[in-house]
Amino acid sequence: MPESKRSKLLTQIGLIVIGIYVLVPIWGILRLTFDGSLRGAPTEFRFFPKEWSLQPLLQVLDRPYQSVEFLTLFKNSMYISIMATIAAVILGTSLAYAFARFRFPGRQPGLFVLLLTAILPPVAFATPLYILLNLLKIRTTHLGLIIVYAAFAMPFCIWNMRSAFQSIPKELEEAAFLDGASQFRTFLQVSLPLALPSIAIAGIIAFLTAYSEFTIGWLFLDQSDKVTLAMAIYSMVQTGQAQPYSQLGSLAMIVAIPAIILFIVFQNTLLERMMFGSISE
Repeated sequence: MPESKRSKLLTQIGLIVIGIYVLVPIWGILRLTFDGSLRGAPTEFRFFPKEWSLQPLLQVLDRPYQSVEFLTLFKNSMYISIMATIAAVILGTSLAYAFARFRFPGRQPGLFVLLLTAILPPVAFATPLYILLNLLKIRTTHLGLIIVYAAFAMPFCIWNMRSAFQSIPKELEEAAFLDGASQFRTFLQVSLPLALPSIAIAGIIAFLTAYSEFTIGWLFLDQSDKVTLAMAIYSMVQTGQAQPYSQLGSLAMIVAIPAIILFIVFQNTLLERMMFGSISE
């Protein structure tokens, strides 16, 4: 067999293995979703539901967590995630541009600290954040959680968007300066549009970070009507045999829908960012 055909075959086999690895858990969630025979955790392996039923899905769409309506959980998740994303992107964009274009004392140590905070687990910041938000009297509010999630997402946003601003030729900004544009106008009309793919990627990551996080949420929130969908899933897992896993699968499938829609909508932006990164390198 020629070398080119052999490499193509190995590539296709590798892609098939990766595809199976990705699709099997998704199929497992779908199987749990429509299995009405489960009264607790599944005790046997099955490819298909033992008893097809939409009842678990309908129950989840009604009151999936401690008599709290699904719509309330969904609103909480979307509100916290969207507001945290907006805060992280706005603040991260301005800081990324400053780190990319300006030279000031503490610039390199600041970048190192941002990188350090990005690799540390969120739980490491739980105690200081708990004390700080308690002092501000916003620990048990959605505002406190929004601030925390935005802070967790900002290091990645800054590093990602900083590289995008650095790859933009300075000559474009200098031409705008010669035409009489101010620093802010140059940033707004020249640099920002060219960095939009990276900003979109940072926004997606910030949204998914806030949308899927639950450990810090359990530490801060103490009222059931403020709980998010991710926190509700964790609560259902903790109940073990007392909670039908068909409802857990239904809620997990519903929670995944906004993330899927997000990637479908921004798939062209993702491709542009990949091309943008390869060109800049």
